[in-house]
Parts: sequence; structure tokens; C-alpha cells
Amino acid sequence: MQKIGIAGIGNISKIYLDNLTGMFGKRVKLTSVADITYERAEKAAADYRLKAYRTLDEMLSGADIDMVLNITPPKNHFEAALAAVKAGKHVYNEKPLCVKREEAAELLKTAAERGVRVGAAPDTFLGAGLQTCRKLIDDGWIGSPVAATAVMMNRGPEHWHPSPHFFYKDGGGPMFDIGPYYITALVSLLGSVKRVCGSARISSPTRTITNQFQYGEVIDVEVPTHIAGTLDFAGGTVVSLITSFDVYTHSLPCIEIYGTEGSLKVPDPNTFGGPVFVRRFREEEWSKIPLLKSYPDNSRGLGITDMAEAIEDGRPHRASSELAFHVLDVMHGIHDASASGRYYKLKSKCSRPAALSF
Repeated sequence: MQKIGIAGIGNISKIYLDNLTGMFGKRVKLTSVADITYERAEKAAADYRLKAYRTLDEMLSGADIDMVLNITPPKNHFEAALAAVKAGKHVYNEKPLCVKREEAAELLKTAAERGVRVGAAPDTFLGAGLQTCRKLIDDGWIGSPVAATAVMMNRGPEHWHPSPHFFYKDGGGPMFDIGPYYITALVSLLGSVKRVCGSARISSPTRTITNQFQYGEVIDVEVPTHIAGTLDFAGGTVVSLITSFDVYTHSLPCIEIYGTEGSLKVPDPNTFGGPVFVRRFREEEWSKIPLLKSYPDNSRGLGITDMAEAIEDGRPHRASSELAFHVLDVMHGIHDASASGRYYKLKSKCSRPAALSF
């Protein structure tokens, strides 16, 4: 059983702490937590009976761990993950894998040299909803996928997130914050992307925080907040993708996939459940499809648990560095295409991760 230490106790940490000591507690062993705000690490350690450390370096040198779950802010993903692999630990990053492609490439090269593995969120594609969609596509329910739409639009996180500044800095924005869920889902369903184009804009130079924690503070916006892209998949499917923090409301679906024999409504890829709907040719109504007996509830931690078991079993893990790097390349590629006015041809390739067994 792989022993895990968590680096970073922030907004997303509670669900990982709950699940790695709860639903996945018989498959992995969570032993330690570290945070530069030591009080947060102390509280988590007390609540979940773990060992607290002030820094990642202290945890790497003092804790009994095989793997690091890196849920530090995106700008710290590279530095923290690189420290872990240099210490001989496997590492699983929250999304995105790293802020820059060059950082990700160096991380993966170093991990290969040290003989350790790298994985990355999101793992929602392993949930019941997206795994059901995967089976429907693989079983030919909609024929060959021809096109798809993928839409994530809201008014931005400064209205609810307790510390929203990083969403508007390098490594943030709607593409790098929520885009990984959508692109990972699409790659898991349709395979790798061969080229992209896109347009991106900063719609307002500043954002005013209206949550209860930092009400009235002004954030300088440094990254695009509305991005529209077209993804050409290696298998031929053409996908229209929009990610935005500039839209108050809309009625567009999260993801729909259109095939030669029908259409598929894919659930929110930021969740593990459904609903899933199919409408085949000649049918007058959408049919709700029962979900596979998998993980319909919030199961964050499933990806690192699968990775831990894959290490023990000597098989590839599903939330892999190959997948995460390809998703990072796609996201940067859309921004690059907007800046250059040209298509961006992907430098990376990615096989579809194996479906879960049922």
C-alpha cells in the first residue's frame, strides 16, 4: 500500500483528506500534510490523525511517504513536484500539471531519470458519468463522432472563492482553471488532438472581489478571461470549445457529442456523476442512460488511488503525465493560436487512458 503526503492545505484539500482517509482509505494510506501556513497543516493533522510539517522539504526528509499529492497553487506545481521527484517520490499534481509546457517537460524528464511516476488531476473522467459516455461511444451508440461542443461559462470566482487572485494571474483564467476538466474529458472520450486554433481576450483589466472575505479588493487581470477554440482531433472529430469568466448566464450544454448515428449529452466534466442522455437517429426524444456502477459522487482522490495501485501492479496509471501534458499543450496551443493568428499543431500525443473495469 502506497503511503501519501499532501503538500498544500487550501480550498480543495478537504475533499482529498476526506476521501483518502475514507472511501479510498483501504487502498492507500495518508500519513502526512505540509503547508507554509503551519496552523492549517496542524489542524488537518489533528482532524485526520496525520503528521504535520511546516514545509514540503521537511515532509520529504522526515515523513514516511512514497507519494506526494501536490495541491499547492498552480504557480507552485512545478517547484513542489520537482522537489518531490528529486527526493525519489512519485507525485500527483492538481490541475494543471504545470503552468508552462517547459516546466512540465523538465518535470517529466527528471521523473523518468529518477524512476518515479507523475500523475495529475482531473480524475473526474474516471467517474460514473464520463465512463458511461465512454462505453456508449465505444459500443457505437452514436456511430462515429463527427463534432462536439464544449462550453464552460460563468461570471468568475471572485464572487465566492475565499482567495480568488490567482485565477487572474499566470496559470489561471478559465482555460487553465476549468479547461482541464473539459479537455481531459474530451481526450478520454475521443483520443488525442492534432491541431487547434482560437481567439482569446481580456474583457476587463480589473476585477472587484465581492465575496465576504476580501470584499472590495481589486485584482489586476493578467490572463484572457474569454477564450473560444476549435480542436481538430486525430480521429477526425472537430470540437468547438468556449471557456469564459465573462458570462452571467447561458443555456448551452456542458458537452454534446454528435455522431453519424446519434447524439450524446455528456454531464458536467467537473463532476463524477450524470446525467447522461442519448438520442439516436429516428428517435423523437432523448433517452436517459443508467450510469455504470462506478463513482457517481465526488470522488476526488480516485486518480491518485488508481496511480498508487498501478505502481503496485506494474501497469500504467490512468490520470497519467502523458494525458496531463497533452491537455496542457492543447490549452497553451489555443492561446498561442490566438496570439499568432495561426493554427497550432500539437507537439504532444496521447493515447486514450484505459476505461475502468466493471
